[in-house]
Amino acid sequence: MTAPALKEWSAAVGALLDGRQTVLLRKGGIHEKRFSVDPARGAPFLLFPTVAHSHAERLRPEHRDLLKHAADSTEDAVVLRAGATVIDAIEVTRPEHIDAIADLHIWTAESVRADRLDFRPKHRLTVLVVQARPLVEPRRLPRRPEYAGCNSWVQLVVPERRYGAPVYSADELAGVARRVRDSVG
Repeated sequence: MTAPALKEWSAAVGALLDGRQTVLLRKGGIHEKRFSVDPARGAPFLLFPTVAHSHAERLRPEHRDLLKHAADSTEDAVVLRAGATVIDAIEVTRPEHIDAIADLHIWTAESVRADRLDFRPKHRLTVLVVQARPLVEPRRLPRRPEYAGCNSWVQLVVPERRYGAPVYSADELAGVARRVRDSVG
């Protein structure tokens, strides 16, 4: 069985599962013209943990313990622990208000500005409100060449996967989506 997987920093995957984060901030990888949620529109997708850019200074101090999740992504293998469903995808049209949603993610204001807003300035930042779910049984996959590169989505061959209960309900996340839209959309 193949399944789409969104590459995301391992600390963010841990934060989603811990209930510390409800949004993902995306612009797309260097190899993409723009970010698209099409591979996952309306369906669950896996979260593929990455560590290439996980540096302690990018996380607010109270979240630096999440760097322990870097062990889920090595040169030889990757451990899948979570999946998600997009509740809403909101393009940031008012970036000057991005600090209003800082409590919805783990990143420092400087990291959001440098790594997301100022990176590829012609591309709009998208805030994904996601409903995260743990995998009932984490899956360890060998790292393959097709997983490399700076792109958002990869297709994984994964045996049957079952998800646990969502971290937040759809109603709670609908409220988060309204707040994001009112703040930056």
